[in-house]
Amino acid sequence: MTTRFLTGITTTGTPHLGNYVGSIRPAVAASREPGVQSFYFLADYHALIKCEDPARIQRSTLEIAASWLAAGLDPAQVFFYRQSDIPEIPELTWLLTCVTGKGLLNRAHAYKAAQDKNAAAGRDADDGVSAGLFMYPVLMAADILMFKAHKVPVGRDQVQHIEMARDMAASFNHLYGEHFVLPEAQIEEHVATLPGLDGRKMSKSYDNTIPLFAPREQLRKLVASIVTDSRAPGEPKEVEGSALFQIYQAFASPQETEALRQAYAQGIAWGEVKQLVFEHIDQTLAPLRARYEALIQDPAHIENTLRVGAERARAIATPFMRELRHAVGLRSLAQSTAQQTEKPAKPGKNALPTFKQYREADGKFYFKLVSPQGQLLLQSMGFDSPRAAGQAIAQLQQQGARALHALAAQLAPVAGVTESEVAAALQALQDAAQQA
Repeated sequence: MTTRFLTGITTTGTPHLGNYVGSIRPAVAASREPGVQSFYFLADYHALIKCEDPARIQRSTLEIAASWLAAGLDPAQVFFYRQSDIPEIPELTWLLTCVTGKGLLNRAHAYKAAQDKNAAAGRDADDGVSAGLFMYPVLMAADILMFKAHKVPVGRDQVQHIEMARDMAASFNHLYGEHFVLPEAQIEEHVATLPGLDGRKMSKSYDNTIPLFAPREQLRKLVASIVTDSRAPGEPKEVEGSALFQIYQAFASPQETEALRQAYAQGIAWGEVKQLVFEHIDQTLAPLRARYEALIQDPAHIENTLRVGAERARAIATPFMRELRHAVGLRSLAQSTAQQTEKPAKPGKNALPTFKQYREADGKFYFKLVSPQGQLLLQSMGFDSPRAAGQAIAQLQQQGARALHALAAQLAPVAGVTESEVAAALQALQDAAQQA
């Protein structure tokens, strides 16, 4: 079955070279791998916790979306959307809030850090701590659990949030049945990090960044301002701890990197190194910069791209939210309590799994495969026409397990159901058809 990866990008800043090397470039490459379904979202709800400047959040959303698209992210091959365009996410946040103990949230690193900072300053423990900061882990869990993500790429400092999402999912599943996939953290041990202008890690917190798509001349000036030691031309220089060398290495080939290492040993002048670094960065980013500038000048195109992405994402979120609402008892009163609590009849000895095709409020057509005992085995994504959905069902009935891989992009994983179980159900249908 397809593995789902999910990544959120908080919309509070302008992307810089460190973001590109450590996140954007590897994520775009990973989105092209076979057997992977990638979800990338602009976390503008999360941004409200950190930033109170509406214009900054709007501008950051535009810049980040343009940067990822310019770097090669294909919105037709991934789910690329804005968090605030998925109303099911805050609704799910509330459902998770109702099954999450306050004690769990008390242990969140960000909340504890805020309390420690207040204690050190002699202030009340919760001074300046918003409910948004306190509830941040629940919103993050909703982002992940809504789309049944299997893997969430994070740094080691974010692992706690994934563990908390698993705890919330397990609590909900225990109370209301198996609905959520328990996500796993994919720890990015070898994430490339770049030093900034002052030699420390490149970060907007240190105000030492090089904007990813800075104009050519601004890029030249920024590279020229990177700190170096006082060793003169002709004196051997150390690559260890050299910000220039590390940045060059992130954009050069292994052969080019080795050549610069030797040049350091031979006493290359710092000015010459800075020129090499500038040329390699500019050579790599020039075509991307041109695409970025065109996108920035066409915000309506980016807006449309994000809205289309949200529509695709909601094709998953809307029926799932309907399932969750029913699970917790937020149900139509038109259906009697007796009907809701009535136990399904026991299947006959020769009962078979069945496909059920239906249309949702979003106008799209779906199907699911249900076992004789009523267990959901397979759930489709939305199709634009009933014919397309029917053709997919026919392909599954005729080809069995082979069709699971061919149709992977049109199928959604079901919590607690393995591919072998689905394959066995399809085989039972094939066997019955051959004997008929």
